[in-house]
Amino acid sequence: MPLYTSPLPTAPTVNCHFPRRRGARVFRKPNLQCSASSLSMSAEESASTSQGSLLYSRAFWVSESIIAWNVYVGNGSCYLLASKTAALSLTSDGILGEDVKVKLEEDKHGLPENVKEKFPHIKDYRAFNVPPDLDAKPLLKCQLAVATFNSDGRCSDATGLQLPGILDDLFSYNGPLGALYSKQSVSLYLWAPTAQEVCVCIYKDPSGGSPLEVVQLEEFNGVWSTKGPKSWEGCYYVYEVSVYHPSTLRIEKCYANDPYARGLSSDGRRTLLVNLDSDNIKPEGWDKLVDEKPDILSFSDISIYELHIKDFSASDQAVHPEFRDGYLAFTLQDSAGAIHLKKLSNAGITHVHLLPAFQFAGVDDEKENWKSVDPEVLEKFPSDSDEQQALITAIQNDDGYNWGYNPVLWGVPKGSYASNANGTYRAIEFRKMVQALNRFGLRVVLDVVYNHLHGSGPIDIVPGYYLRRNADGFIEHSTCVNNTASEHFMVERIIVDDLLHWAVDYKVDGFRFDLMGHIMRRTMVKAKDALCSLTKERDGVDGSSIYIYGEGWDFGEVANNGRGINASQFNIHGTGIGSFNDRIRDAILGGSPFGHPLQQGFVTGLLLQPNGHDHGPEAVAEPMLAESKDHIQVGMAANLRDFVLTNCEGKEVKGSEVLTYGGTPVAYTLCPTETINYVSAHDNETLFDIVSLKTPMEISVEERCRINHLATSIIALAQGIPFFHSGDEILRSKSLDRDSYNSGDWFNRLDFTYSSNNWGVGLPPKEKNEKSWPLFKPRLADPSFKPQKSHIIAAVENFSNLLRIRYSSPLFRLRTANAIQERVRFHNTGPSLVPGVIVMSIEDGHEGVPGLSQLDPIYSYIVVIVNACPTEVSFASPYLQARTLQLHPEQVMSTDEIVKRSMYNASAGCFTVPPRTTSVFVEPRGV
Repeated sequence: MPLYTSPLPTAPTVNCHFPRRRGARVFRKPNLQCSASSLSMSAEESASTSQGSLLYSRAFWVSESIIAWNVYVGNGSCYLLASKTAALSLTSDGILGEDVKVKLEEDKHGLPENVKEKFPHIKDYRAFNVPPDLDAKPLLKCQLAVATFNSDGRCSDATGLQLPGILDDLFSYNGPLGALYSKQSVSLYLWAPTAQEVCVCIYKDPSGGSPLEVVQLEEFNGVWSTKGPKSWEGCYYVYEVSVYHPSTLRIEKCYANDPYARGLSSDGRRTLLVNLDSDNIKPEGWDKLVDEKPDILSFSDISIYELHIKDFSASDQAVHPEFRDGYLAFTLQDSAGAIHLKKLSNAGITHVHLLPAFQFAGVDDEKENWKSVDPEVLEKFPSDSDEQQALITAIQNDDGYNWGYNPVLWGVPKGSYASNANGTYRAIEFRKMVQALNRFGLRVVLDVVYNHLHGSGPIDIVPGYYLRRNADGFIEHSTCVNNTASEHFMVERIIVDDLLHWAVDYKVDGFRFDLMGHIMRRTMVKAKDALCSLTKERDGVDGSSIYIYGEGWDFGEVANNGRGINASQFNIHGTGIGSFNDRIRDAILGGSPFGHPLQQGFVTGLLLQPNGHDHGPEAVAEPMLAESKDHIQVGMAANLRDFVLTNCEGKEVKGSEVLTYGGTPVAYTLCPTETINYVSAHDNETLFDIVSLKTPMEISVEERCRINHLATSIIALAQGIPFFHSGDEILRSKSLDRDSYNSGDWFNRLDFTYSSNNWGVGLPPKEKNEKSWPLFKPRLADPSFKPQKSHIIAAVENFSNLLRIRYSSPLFRLRTANAIQERVRFHNTGPSLVPGVIVMSIEDGHEGVPGLSQLDPIYSYIVVIVNACPTEVSFASPYLQARTLQLHPEQVMSTDEIVKRSMYNASAGCFTVPPRTTSVFVEPRGV
C-alpha cells in the first residue's frame, strides 16, 4: 500500500504466507502509482531485429569502473548510452535518443574476484571497462543502456542496466536519514542518488487539504535534505520524487512516504513528523522500563510463546470494544488473556513473540471500514458446513484480520491495532503494550519481515535498488512478492537501523526474522552486533539481552548461496542466531507441511497405531519410526552438528551424520541457543488439528489430548530454545485450516476462558483447503472429536507442569555444546531398541568431586522417558541401575492421574511408563 497524495488506484493486497512461498516463481513489475513526465518506448521496439530490448536490464554496472554483461562482442564494439529525459528507443536502425554515448572496452581477464564475490550469480559474465575519466554520478540519474555494434556499425544487442553495484560503490552512506529534531528545527534527509529532483509536501492534517508548503530539497552526494521550522513537528509530509523508473522506462514523478517514517496517517498516504523522544509520547515510567525488564541470565533460559495481537483479545467479550483487537488489550490486568499470560509467565514462559506489528497491507487502519459476519449467523451452520467459510471469504479482504506479512513501512506500528490510527496514538499504545507485557514477567519479541515489501515506497524513491532482480531485470518473487536485496549496502543499512529503532524507541527484547534465509548472513551478523552494542547508560537498553532468530529456509534465487552467503540453517551456525528446527517437528508429527496430511510420525501413531494411510509394509514403517526417533534425539540435544549418539543401527554418529529422508543432515548448529525447537507455529495446521488428522479416527478425544501433550513435552524438555504456538496449551483448533492468514476471527479464534478450542466451526476456507475437504468433513462432523472445557483446563495444567519441570533444573537448559555432549545421553538405542520410546538422561557433577562441575543444587541426575506407544511400556538398562530416582515432584502433584502410575525399580534399572506419557525421574541430592 504505497503512500501517495494523488487520487490513484491502490495497490492490490498481497497475501504473503508460507505455503505460497514454496510455489512456482513468477515475475511481475511493481504496481506503480506515479505520474509519467515523458514516454520512451518506441513503437518499433517490439519489431526490432536485434535480440536485445530496453524492457530488460541484463547488464550490471557493478562498480565505478566495470560493467558486467553476458554478451559476445568479437570484432564489434560496446557502448554505454544515457538519456536524461528517458528518450532512448530501440529501432531497427539501432538505439536513438541518447544524450551521452561512451565506448566501453572489454577486459579479457573477466570480472575481478571482489565483484564475483558480491555478485555470484553473474560471476561468469564478461567485464567491460568504463573510461576512468567518466563522471558516472550524473549519468545515474538518466535512462541508461548498453549496446553492442557489429563491425559494420549495426546494433546487434542492447539492454538496460542494473545499478546497485555502482550505487553502493559511489553512494554508500552512514549519515542521518529520516527526520531529525532539535529545539529550533526539524531536518529531513532522504537517500535518493538517482533522483533528478525531490520535493517535500508539508500538510497540517492527516488527509485532505492543500500542502502548507512545498519545499525543494538540496542534494549532496545522493542525499537530499532540508531544514524546516520546529512548527513542522506534528505535521504530515509526503515526498515527491522525480526519477527514472526501469520498469516503465520513464521519468516518473512518484509520491512516497519516507522509508524511515516513524509515524503515519490512518490512510497510509502521509508520514507523521513525530519525535519519539518527546515526553508526551512516553507512558509513565517508560524511561525506567529497562530496570523493570524480567531477568534473563542466559539465552538458554528463553522459552517463546507466539501470539497474534488481534487473536489475544478479539473473542474476549469482557474486554471493552475500544481496547479489543489491539495494543491496549494487553494493559488490562484481569482479562482472560492477561490472566492466562501471567499463568504461563509464572510457569516459565519468558518471551511473547508478536506476529507482525509494523505497518502492513491487507487491513484498513480505519476500523469503521471493516466488514464482519455476525457470529450468531455462523454458529447456526453444521460443524462440517461450507457456509461459514463462504461468508468469511466474501469479506476477507475487507475485515480487520491478517497475519501481517505484507510490509508497507517497517518502522511504524500498525494503525489498526491502535485506538486511533492518526497522530501519536499508535506509538504511545505500542509502548504501553510492551510495558504491560514486561510487567507480566514477559519479554517481547517482534516478528520482522525484511525479506520483501508489499508495495512501493523505497522502490519508487530509488527504483531498481531495494529489490532483488533476476538476470533479465525483473523482480524476484520467491518469498511471495518484491524480494528485498540485503546484499545491497543501503538495504542492509535500513534493516539494521530499523532493528535499532524498535529496540531503542520501543524497548523490544527480541526479533524473529521471517524467511531469514533470504537475508544475507553478513546482514544478520551486523544486526546482531549492532543490537548487542546497545547499553543502558547510552541507549536505555541492554542490547546484550536481545535475542534474534528466524526461518533459515534455503530456496529461491538465494538457494546454495546464489546471491552471497545467506542466513540459511547451514550457514548461520556459529553466529549465536537461532533458527527453526523443522527436523524435530516433522519427526514428531510425521511427513511435512507439504506432504500428505495423513502421514504419521513418532507421536501420531506411525507403526504403533496405523491410521489406514499407506506408509508401506512393516519392514518400511519400522525403520521410519526408528529414524524419526534419531531425528528427535538429535533435536533434543539442541540439534548440535557434533553431538555424538548411537543411532538406530547401533552406529556411533555425529548429529550432522544423521540424515533426513531428503539426504540432508539433521543437525546444523554449533551451540544450543542456535536451535528453536517447535512442533507448531502460525503457519500450517495447529498442533491439535494435525494430531486429529494423523491419528486413527476411532481413538478417543482423551487420547488425542494426550498426544497433543506428548508433542509439547518433547519440545519443553529438549535442550535448545522451546517455541510454542499460542493455543498449543489449550488444544487450539482452526477447524483444520492449514493457512489461516486471512481467515478472519472466526477460524483464528483463541479462547482464553477455556470454554471452546474452536474445533468444528465449519470447513476451512476453500482456497487453501478444498482438496482436503473429503478428509475433513467426517472428522468435523463427529462431535466426539471436540474437546470439552475439562480437557482444555487439564491441557493448560499439563503444559504448565512441563514448563515448571524445565525451569526446576538448569540441566534442561545447558548453555554450551560441550556441556550437552558431556551430560546428555540417550538410551534405548541400536537395532534392539523398544519402538516408540525415547530415554534421555542428564547427568550433573558433585561439588568438590573431580569431573563434571555441579550446576544443579537440587538434582544430580535426571531421566526423561517419552512413551509414544498406545500401551504401557517398560525399559531396563544396567546403566540406570541402583540410582535413587523418583518421579519429579511436579508430576507427583499433577492433576494427570495417568503420569502418577510411572515407576522406577532401582535394582533392575527398570522404568514403567503409562501410554502416551512423558515421565521425568529425578535424583535429589542427599537422598
